[in-house]
Amino acid sequence: MKVKMILPALTEAESPFWRPIKYSLFPPLGLATLAAYLSPDDEIDLQDQHVEKLNLDDNPDLVIIQVYITNAYRAYNIADHYRKKSAYVILGGLHVTSLPFEAMPHADSIFLGPGEDTFPKFLIDFKNHEPKKVYQSSVRTLERVPPIRRDLIKRHLYFVPNSIVVTRGCPHHCSFCYKDAFFEGGRTFYTQEVDDALAEIDRLPGKHLYFLDDHLLGNAKFAASLFEGMKGMNRVFQGAATVDSILRGDFIEKAADAGLRSLFVGFETFSPQNLKQSNKKQNLEKDYTKAVNRLHSLGIMINGSFVFGLDDDDKDVFKRTVDWGVKNAITTSTYHVLTPYPGTELYKNMESQGRILTKNWDLYDTRKVVYKTTGLTAEELENGYWWAYKEFYSWSNILKGSMKHDLHSHKLKHFFYAGGWKKFEPVWNFLIKTKNLNNSLPILEAVLSKLNLKKNNDAEPIPDFLT
Repeated sequence: MKVKMILPALTEAESPFWRPIKYSLFPPLGLATLAAYLSPDDEIDLQDQHVEKLNLDDNPDLVIIQVYITNAYRAYNIADHYRKKSAYVILGGLHVTSLPFEAMPHADSIFLGPGEDTFPKFLIDFKNHEPKKVYQSSVRTLERVPPIRRDLIKRHLYFVPNSIVVTRGCPHHCSFCYKDAFFEGGRTFYTQEVDDALAEIDRLPGKHLYFLDDHLLGNAKFAASLFEGMKGMNRVFQGAATVDSILRGDFIEKAADAGLRSLFVGFETFSPQNLKQSNKKQNLEKDYTKAVNRLHSLGIMINGSFVFGLDDDDKDVFKRTVDWGVKNAITTSTYHVLTPYPGTELYKNMESQGRILTKNWDLYDTRKVVYKTTGLTAEELENGYWWAYKEFYSWSNILKGSMKHDLHSHKLKHFFYAGGWKKFEPVWNFLIKTKNLNNSLPILEAVLSKLNLKKNNDAEPIPDFLT
């Protein structure tokens, strides 16, 4: 059987603000995971439109398309194209789960929720010529999940091909989170067996890993066992966690001992009222600065996430947020315009209040205002969003943030990481066009190398990435 698996490009790919490097980081693990259930005799073509041109002239028997909100229209067009060619088309992903009736006319079958239990059932039904129209996930487990088909991933096209996911979902339920609706109808957070996770890590070449889990520290027992097992594997890795988990127990120290060098942290807002509006209980009454200092003390760089446009925000929120990030030496910042994704509690609340302005999903890219604002006008919100990015990543603020660290080596790491991510776009574009992006990975591994955190009168050693 000929199988085509497609991740259509997000609408942002046609934007003048498109950053190719941002969407050349990670391969589509979701599709590669499902591919593991296919027969070894199947001919599989996995294509990611962010890094390669789609071939639409082929004639596969089965087409599997992963749908996000800002690639939905493109995904539907591709699906319609292949159905006209008599291929059997299935659609799944976050957007399909949120709006199944919208997706249904474009597919022969749709998948709601995770596919580890439903896709194998579909393959049996398909073989017996009796596939169902809708497959709804209910059994949530990662036991006996076959190894990801990494042989289908074109590693040379990605900066971070060693991405990995060892959990599903999140233990928290923020009202704006797109993924919360995806896991309805069953367990909303579950993990692999530790031995299976370690075996997957062991399969990956090189030193660097990027855990794409929403909350790597979400299960304390699992996280502790995973980090213990990773000791001695000589890995450096990046991941995501909450403020609460950083402050609780010694999990973050265990992660650092195992090789954690950079962490995505959802600070989102400094306003208690905004935290309540977004149901981000895990951040309420938490000391952000204490969490930041704890990470700095372990040599862990920080990618801070912040949301603008919650109801308690005013015109000064952008400056306050940037100033706090620079003052606290946040290495990189990711800013978002509040976006009420369909299927979320935020969307339901705003729709009931008549605040949703458009259902053009192409505009739901966290850069544009799609709802009626309160404390800010839409123009003020969008302009403030762009101002925050420009201001935080100015050379002066990159330098100022770098100089907040005590150690010279830490200052240099901060400066090169933040500057390299935002200030060398022509270099990134050249590496992507010449298909040499993955060859620059050793530089990232060097920047993420362990800091010598001992404070004494001896001269600091020269960081690995400068030797």
